[in-house]
Amino acid sequence: MIPSLMSPASRYLLLALLILWAVLLFGGFIMGRPAGDPPRRMPLWTRMASSAVLVLAAWAWAWVAKDTAAQSLAFWLALGMTFGFLGDLSMAGIIPWPQRVVGGIAMFGIGHVFYMLAMLQFGNQQGLDHPALRWSAWGIWLFISLIGWYVMVFRGQQATALHWAALLYALLLASTTGFATGLALQAPQFTLMAVGAALFLFSDLILAAGLFSGLRFALFDDVVWLTYGPGQMFIVYAVGSALLFLSTAS
Repeated sequence: MIPSLMSPASRYLLLALLILWAVLLFGGFIMGRPAGDPPRRMPLWTRMASSAVLVLAAWAWAWVAKDTAAQSLAFWLALGMTFGFLGDLSMAGIIPWPQRVVGGIAMFGIGHVFYMLAMLQFGNQQGLDHPALRWSAWGIWLFISLIGWYVMVFRGQQATALHWAALLYALLLASTTGFATGLALQAPQFTLMAVGAALFLFSDLILAAGLFSGLRFALFDDVVWLTYGPGQMFIVYAVGSALLFLSTAS
């Protein structure tokens, strides 16, 4: 995930940011005191700080990847993570929008458009664009997302505009997962990126079930973050996978 071919300064910086992210996310869960109903262990500040660290890491990767064939991938992933952070701030109510959930979904949605652009563009440039693998992976994940939305969000309820918006959002996240899976099927270096996108999708389905179906269990919000946070991290650090792929392909 952090190739040895990079300069020592770059490796140490990205490793330090990775450790800081892990301390904030998992340390916040381990050391936090349960509060709220249902109880949550992670304090707000550790959740937001962990996401902010990933933004820093994403732009650090963009700097490291400059003048390489992964430059465009790193830039779009960094832009996507930046909008993901804005989504976190919106969902937490820190950005004072009248509709914090709608605003958060919009920010995450824009971020995923950039993620998909990064994956598709890199795949096209590097010959990782096998039609059967790319589009079959995309279709399978769309189907999985549709089933997940029906079971966890829609089943037993009367359809509203928000339900259909949630479906479109889930299909958008599934598209990111599908294209990441398509890359991984052609280059194993991108396996963790595909895992990260799948974790993001799974986290979103849990969150949507809470918003629309009233799903609640002990440490509900912590479970959302313990799947979402690592998902974002795997996507951001996939730039290292791209650099490793380029080094072995050359």
